[in-house]
Amino acid sequence: MSETFGDLLRAHRIAAGLSMGQLAKLIHYSKGYLSKIENDLKPPTPTVARLCDGVLDVGGRLVEAAAHTPSSRDTRGLDRRQVLVAGTMLGVGAFAGSGGRPVPDEHVIAGMRSSFEQLRGLGLRTSPQVVLEPLRALQHTMHGMARENAGPVGTRLLLLAARIAEYTGWMCQEAGDEQGELWWTRHASELSRAAGDPDIASYAFVREAGLALYRRDASATINLAQQAQWIGRAGSRVLALAARREAQGHALAGDRGAAERAFDRAARQMEIAAPDSPYPVLGSSAPDPLELARGWALSDLGLNAEAAVVLDRQLALVPATSRRSLARFGARRSLALALSGEVDESCRTLAFTLDHAAHVDSATVRTELRQLARILGRWHNHGAVREVYPDLKRLFVHR
Repeated sequence: MSETFGDLLRAHRIAAGLSMGQLAKLIHYSKGYLSKIENDLKPPTPTVARLCDGVLDVGGRLVEAAAHTPSSRDTRGLDRRQVLVAGTMLGVGAFAGSGGRPVPDEHVIAGMRSSFEQLRGLGLRTSPQVVLEPLRALQHTMHGMARENAGPVGTRLLLLAARIAEYTGWMCQEAGDEQGELWWTRHASELSRAAGDPDIASYAFVREAGLALYRRDASATINLAQQAQWIGRAGSRVLALAARREAQGHALAGDRGAAERAFDRAARQMEIAAPDSPYPVLGSSAPDPLELARGWALSDLGLNAEAAVVLDRQLALVPATSRRSLARFGARRSLALALSGEVDESCRTLAFTLDHAAHVDSATVRTELRQLARILGRWHNHGAVREVYPDLKRLFVHR
């Protein structure tokens, strides 16, 4: 007969020399609740499995066991036919050239890039809905101009069109449009291949790995991030971001050793990455995206007190204009604090995060905040929780 999650948890708890009550205190859940899980009367939640895995230091075995319990929900990605249908609908405008325009000079190309950078700047601090239509229009124009111009000018325009398409995909993800995200990301990959740029072709896998990470699919996150590192001739920055995402996947699976090795590879690649690029940089604009991701990963490993320290240190370095990063990693910091039993500090930091979250209107940030709301709900009579909870719940109204 196969071993249940409860059997495995009991065996690892006893091997660690902990009573059920001691383990319950370490993960900040009640002994009665833990008893029901250990006796297979309740299915383990991913959060409880990670906390137990981290406290008992069993290298992801409890995380994996929880993922394969019969009650675990299957959170696979989109059906490929749905993605292709969405791509057809979205792609009609993107592939249409308008013709009859003069060959653009350096000032025109610089102006188009400047327009894109301004939209990226807006995307850091406001709703994706504000920038999506201008981004689509700008990408349509750039692609049309690229089709009309051969040689080096056409190639430069195509490269810029690919970067705009990639960022449009990211904004679709932030708006909660996963089909749109996949289409724009894959369209960006096609354009970059046509222009001879290997970076976006590889980075498309990093972006899809990000979707898998938010679905809590560790295996898909790792596999997609590894593909980004194996294909083509991507530059060091893209390879660093791919290894960073792989590390987050390993953390989600509970494998700290593999996560740390991937983070080490990411750091080596980031050290040798070229500081400047003729095209807008791919990926996070945060001062140290690797350390922010490391803090995130520590939380997924169940090491929440350590995660909160790393995230608190790194968030102090993020500019006030980067509301999207402050909202995303601020929410994860508050979650890590709550899971480590620091309820007052979780609520204190959350008060600062909610203003940023309200401005950026991010579907991925709301995913974090919903999980935090469930955790804080366990302390619903706590004064600090009662004070912040209405503002937290307000972010989910009409979403």
